[in-house]
Amino acid sequence: MTGWLDALERLSGSRTKAGLTRQLRPRPADDLVVDLAGNDYLGLSAHPEVVAASAAALTAYGLGATGSRLVRGSTDAHADLESDLADFLGAESALVFSSGYLANLAAVRGATAVCDLIVSDAYNHASLIDGCKISGRRTIVTPHNDPAAVATILDAHPGQPAVVVTESVFSVDGDLAHLPELHAVTSSRGALLLIDDAHALGILGPAGAGGVAAAGLAGKSDVIVTATLSKSLGGAGGVVAGPAPFIRHLIDTGRTFIYDTALPPAVVAGVHRSLALVRDADDRRTVLTTRASETVTRLTAAGFPVDHPAAAVLSVLAPGPEAAVAWAADCRDRGVAVGCFRPPSTPDGTSRLRLTLNAGVPDEAFTRALDVIVECAP
Repeated sequence: MTGWLDALERLSGSRTKAGLTRQLRPRPADDLVVDLAGNDYLGLSAHPEVVAASAAALTAYGLGATGSRLVRGSTDAHADLESDLADFLGAESALVFSSGYLANLAAVRGATAVCDLIVSDAYNHASLIDGCKISGRRTIVTPHNDPAAVATILDAHPGQPAVVVTESVFSVDGDLAHLPELHAVTSSRGALLLIDDAHALGILGPAGAGGVAAAGLAGKSDVIVTATLSKSLGGAGGVVAGPAPFIRHLIDTGRTFIYDTALPPAVVAGVHRSLALVRDADDRRTVLTTRASETVTRLTAAGFPVDHPAAAVLSVLAPGPEAAVAWAADCRDRGVAVGCFRPPSTPDGTSRLRLTLNAGVPDEAFTRALDVIVECAP
């Protein structure tokens, strides 16, 4: 094959013209930027107890897990975390992966061992979309957050085993899925419901148990829950929770579990300690609720109407990809980090800033950050 690098350069040029290039921006350990871009919603990633638990496990186990979970990578720390995650999520069993992305790939593909049809929300995260693709099963994409559309599709395929895939709080705009209505649709038609609870875990539900628990669906035999451990829990990794036979199936067949090096025990221990803190973090969840209202009020008054978030994710529309990039860059230059979402990260083809609330940001810094966002608007 000749000229392949030239072909890549031409593709890069096309992305540049469309305003769709991306940059890595390394940050120092002492970074002073106000963080409204990351996903450390409860501000626990640097909590002293979390760091101490991780440091103790680092000393005890060493840097890495040294192998995949089925070889040498499973430790007491992994087993303890999985037990507590299952309890927290109200599930029969839980399995930890090295990332939320890999957990979603495994969960979707695992469900298709018994399901011939996938029904997927149009705004689902890339990891869920990729899980649908690698499964090899027929996938029908429904209009966003539309249980009636899901019902229509399932009714058009009577008797065909299906899994419906959704997020609880959607990662682009932060809106809440209609989970009770959706489960009524799937349960009445014998379909499975797979819910990515990544952006609701730690924030919604009793003691922060997530959007699935808030909807009264925890522990249902026809519900599979996935989540990342890198957002409200402040660490890394992912989890799939659900009926024990399904978790057993993933251990036996899940390629992203079997062939991947396990999550380092030091990270597992830090996440486990964070989970304990999340259970007793109503004060931090109250801060997020207050800041959500403050953000909506401030941005709407400035002429940027935003919907009240279901959890801690808000989106502000930008005129286009170039404007979104410039807006985010100007905020960063003034000490405020905000997310910049452009196609293909935005399924509707529009560009926006994504703001993620963080209970660990001091009040004065948070208020200043809102001022900066408004002042830097295109």
